[in-house]
Amino acid sequence: MQAMLALEDGRVFQGRGSGAAGERFGEVVFNTSLSGYQEILTDPSYAGQIVILTYPHIGNYGTNPLDSESVRPFAEGLVVRELSELASNWRSVEDISEYLAHYGLPAISDIDTRALVRHLRTHGAMRAVLSTIDLDEKRLIQKAKGSPSMVGLDLASRVSVSAPYKWSEPSSRILGGEGRAAASARFHVVAYDYGIKHNILRRLVDAGCKVTVVPAKTSADDVMSLKPDGIFLSNGPGDPEPVQYAVQAVRAMMGRVPIFGICLGHQIIGLALGGKTYKLKFGHHGGNHPVLDLENQKVEITAQNHGFAVDPDSLPPSEVVLTHRNLNDNTLEGLRHRSLPLFSVQYHPEASPGPHDSAYLFEKFVKMMEDFERRGDHES
Repeated sequence: MQAMLALEDGRVFQGRGSGAAGERFGEVVFNTSLSGYQEILTDPSYAGQIVILTYPHIGNYGTNPLDSESVRPFAEGLVVRELSELASNWRSVEDISEYLAHYGLPAISDIDTRALVRHLRTHGAMRAVLSTIDLDEKRLIQKAKGSPSMVGLDLASRVSVSAPYKWSEPSSRILGGEGRAAASARFHVVAYDYGIKHNILRRLVDAGCKVTVVPAKTSADDVMSLKPDGIFLSNGPGDPEPVQYAVQAVRAMMGRVPIFGICLGHQIIGLALGGKTYKLKFGHHGGNHPVLDLENQKVEITAQNHGFAVDPDSLPPSEVVLTHRNLNDNTLEGLRHRSLPLFSVQYHPEASPGPHDSAYLFEKFVKMMEDFERRGDHES
């Protein structure tokens, strides 16, 4: 099966099609992780995006149900240098091509991914179309130009659940003997699903939380009626600025209950504090991004997946402390409020895939809830 990837600026790559036959549109971005392709594909933060994996050989350990980070893949398509025809791992259930076909997802391989990534680093992330059914270059370029832009796009409400649910599964469920026993559940955390990953929920359970997941558009009043000890704001796709329903809800809950946000949740907190966000040239996607903790001068290697960032100069210094900085490009990676129980990070402390340097942040959230309870600040 032949396949073609056409970018909106006229650059075209021809290669071999795998997975499902079809045509998908999205912003094309690259991820530098060496493994974890299934977790990447099933991360809802990739909704609306075609993912290039820079590691040249993908698929050799297959796929299995436990490694999925959501109910299905949310990426629009996959671009790789070489897609392995052999899956050799005792956990494997399907090879990568079968997995993609099962979910109707097209992939293109046998192209020069180094040239493609260099092009995006120079010119920035852009709209593209991946097709195995229409191989007319001019027509595909026009289709890419006519596809939706990521700027101004609210995707969080599209990937979120439609009804609340409980989560009680710890990390030991997938790690087996390597996973630690979950702490006894002491605090009730309400987690907003803007595109939440399963391992975030597992990490919260590991830290001793009972978790209720709610849809992205749940109001502050409805959340507070659940009597939470803490609020978690998840990762998610798209532009944060159109997600005003979330900004308003967070603004209404600040100070009433401890709040912890990551990725899109961090950006929503930034907006709720009066800040602004902006689009990065080609985003941060991968498992090897160095971040400096400005409060203790320690460096963490982090997993990241975002295309927007909070402008640190737009935040009120009288209220906000900047806590983390990206050592690659100096973008803001974390903040906390000076007086309210609220903090956030731009990166992914739950990993899956990626390093576990930042897993302590879930314990930090629990400590914040403990301090809040001890002070008696919670609502009666």
